[in-house]
Amino acid sequence: MKFPGSVLISLVLFMSETAAALCLSAAYRHAGDRMWQTLTLLFALVPCALVQLSLVFIHRDVSRDRPLVLLLHLLQLGPLVRCVEALYIYFRAERVEEPYVSITKKRQMPKDGYSEEIEKEVGQAEGKLRTHRSAFSRASVIQAFLGSAPQLTLQLYICVLQQEVTVARSIFMVLSLLSIVYGALRCNILAIKIKYDDYDIRVKPAAYLCIFMWRSFEIATRVTVLVLFGSVLRIWVFLIVLLNFLGFFFYPWIIFWFSKSPFPENIEKELSRVGTTIVLCLLTFLYAGINMFCWSAAQVELSDPDLISKSQNWYQMTVYYIVRLMENAFLLLMWYIYRTDFYLYVCAPMLFLQLLIGYCMGIFFMLVFYQFCHPCKKLFSSSITEALLSCFKILYFICQHHKSTLLKGKVAVKSPENTDEAQGSSKTIDSQNRSFHQSVSSNA
Repeated sequence: MKFPGSVLISLVLFMSETAAALCLSAAYRHAGDRMWQTLTLLFALVPCALVQLSLVFIHRDVSRDRPLVLLLHLLQLGPLVRCVEALYIYFRAERVEEPYVSITKKRQMPKDGYSEEIEKEVGQAEGKLRTHRSAFSRASVIQAFLGSAPQLTLQLYICVLQQEVTVARSIFMVLSLLSIVYGALRCNILAIKIKYDDYDIRVKPAAYLCIFMWRSFEIATRVTVLVLFGSVLRIWVFLIVLLNFLGFFFYPWIIFWFSKSPFPENIEKELSRVGTTIVLCLLTFLYAGINMFCWSAAQVELSDPDLISKSQNWYQMTVYYIVRLMENAFLLLMWYIYRTDFYLYVCAPMLFLQLLIGYCMGIFFMLVFYQFCHPCKKLFSSSITEALLSCFKILYFICQHHKSTLLKGKVAVKSPENTDEAQGSSKTIDSQNRSFHQSVSSNA
């Protein structure tokens, strides 16, 4: 049985970040910064409440009549109780032999075009540990993108405004960045397990390292770009954030509406239609929060029974990263144009270049992961490099077509002038020929 290490890591990040947020908010209150104190507490307590709700919803504690567990969740102690329960199940299962087991069938990764099906015995303890791992994976994603990402953006913005990086704030920002990267990593692994549920998946350490580097570069540069742009154009940054968020929030609903699929009713039996709608809205809300800062590995598809798309859409990913790179470059250009006197002591061109290179480094590690380290790369019908090459070919074709139309337009404009010049040149040639014949006849 596998040790629930992911559960322990999620708990440590959750507790340490919450404690750091409370300490930092107390420091803001002592300094008289009421607004920063309120926002810090808001970005710390709201995701805590959402994490408690997600754990209760996944474990179905409402229908199981567990009032003590519900009370502990109301006291914001749910993750701690769940972690203790998971560790108790793990250590107890090694000493007690289970009389009842269930058999699951999984397929191995294909070798030489052949995939073998294997059977595994899964006991009740291992099934409960899987539920705990799944619940904490989802809770880590919620904590990362609905709490840690806004918190990191806020604290970095405060550092820029106050022109000071305190020790407490730097520790808090490091914890927030680690929480975001870990949440993105869990989102990647969760998406792989949902898409390839029929296969026995084993993720190697190289894959974890590539995902960690990919998400670290991508998220750190994205947050820095938003903060720099917001420090010089404060009103416009709200418009950029709002357009991004609303676009990604309504995108799954628009796709669902065009598919004309029936309304999903199999999420939870005890939920009414209104409750199901609220759960779906919360899911798309989380999806928009993820795509605000990085690419969501789990693409929401409301017409699917699992609410997650099973297909690997390379073109959608390629378009996302091309557009996001162009957006980051535009925001950095606006910051460079409208930067204030505070940035006179900063080498702005070097910072501009470093941030763009950092985002490109994130894309590089993403390509390495999908091309070489993905645990299910043998099941891909096509690779991401092929999708990139095809997209670049399309862009090249569009540019060439645009150039050809411009050249045709210029030729069409210059054609009357060319005809006039040709007529003038023919007249001069005729006059020269006449003078030559006249001189010849006079000599004769």
